[in-house]
Amino acid sequence: MVRSLWTGASGMIGQQANIDTISNNLANVNTTGYKKMRADFEDLLYQTVRTAGTPATEDTVVPVGIQMGHGIKIADTQRQFGQGSPQNTENATDMAIVGEGFFRIQMYDGTWAYTRNGSFLIDSTGRMVTANGYWLLPDVVLPEGFLPEKITVSKDGRVSVIVPQIDPNEPIQVAQLELYRFPNPVGLTAVGENLFKVTEASGGPIAARPGYEGMGQIYHKFLEMSNVSVVREMVDLIVAQRAYEFNSKTIQTSDNMLGIATGLKR
Repeated sequence: MVRSLWTGASGMIGQQANIDTISNNLANVNTTGYKKMRADFEDLLYQTVRTAGTPATEDTVVPVGIQMGHGIKIADTQRQFGQGSPQNTENATDMAIVGEGFFRIQMYDGTWAYTRNGSFLIDSTGRMVTANGYWLLPDVVLPEGFLPEKITVSKDGRVSVIVPQIDPNEPIQVAQLELYRFPNPVGLTAVGENLFKVTEASGGPIAARPGYEGMGQIYHKFLEMSNVSVVREMVDLIVAQRAYEFNSKTIQTSDNMLGIATGLKR
């Protein structure tokens, strides 16, 4: 009897984690480059009352055993790296990756992080940075006197700009971007600010020019939107809510049965 109470409780805890994951997806529906997460579950240990194959008679065995489950637990929260929709922004420093790959970012402490968010800015030194001031790598440093509206980025990552003092008509290439992919991207760990860091599970980064060796291409003046489907998340939310309710009913039913048992003696 007590087992069903804890089994129902584990189900409620699991569905709460599921709803937490869904709510985070919905909260980031407009976050540039955000990749949705999915909560996966697994069943807990079983109490084996009778093992299948136990001898029943001298010539026969028990064909089916008896096992009592103890509920569920969350196994992982897996990130789904499906392509988000590119959105035209007409901003000269915006870039979207269509296909596989990440931009590399240098943090303040010198470590590297990776992102799908191509919303970049230009700081006072002419360097291309994120909204939080982290450097885009390889370095993109624009020359003095460049025209911000004349920045162009090709699909294979060549960054060019027009400097009127040098040549008002011919763009100058100032950088060659690289993208990075991983053997197991779902093994990356999210650190916030649209950034991911390498782990033992993800494997080391593999660098290549955009459009080559399996890398995606860069679309200039576009941003990759979140890959969250609001309709799918709302349906998942309804299912999780009902599952939470069902598990609460098992606890209420177990409590009523315990009440009946304790009421036998008057």
